[in-house]
Amino acid sequence: MESWLFLGIILLVAFLAKNQSLLIATLAVLALKLLPQSDKILTILNQKGINWGVTLISATILVPIATGDIVLKDLLDTLKSPLGWVATICGVLVAMLSARGVGLIASSPEVTVALVFGTIMGVVFLKGVAAGPVIAAGITYCIMQAIQVFTTK
Repeated sequence: MESWLFLGIILLVAFLAKNQSLLIATLAVLALKLLPQSDKILTILNQKGINWGVTLISATILVPIATGDIVLKDLLDTLKSPLGWVATICGVLVAMLSARGVGLIASSPEVTVALVFGTIMGVVFLKGVAAGPVIAAGITYCIMQAIQVFTTK
């Protein structure tokens, strides 16, 4: 019962904040909870959902290449500018942080609650986009590593 209430509150907050992504996601999870065998379905979504989401985002990013809107010359031209280099470095850093974040979530699944709460807060109140829990986990991992370095000296 508590999960229904919690999801209902998130649904209400998403509605009041006019956040369509969070609203649709919450409605989808609520609908899945209504299905027979929902525990199995939700477990699969919990285990595989991030990978599915990353795959969908990756495919979306590749569409302009497939349609010819972005060609190899565009990449080479971009790498001639400081913005292109900074974007490339940031892409590498985000990929590394995400890998660390997945590891942190696997080793400390309880951190997921705080990551989800922080993501919802950022989406609703700061007009953010809910693409960051894994990256947030990676940043959390790095901060925790830094804290360990400074507290063990």
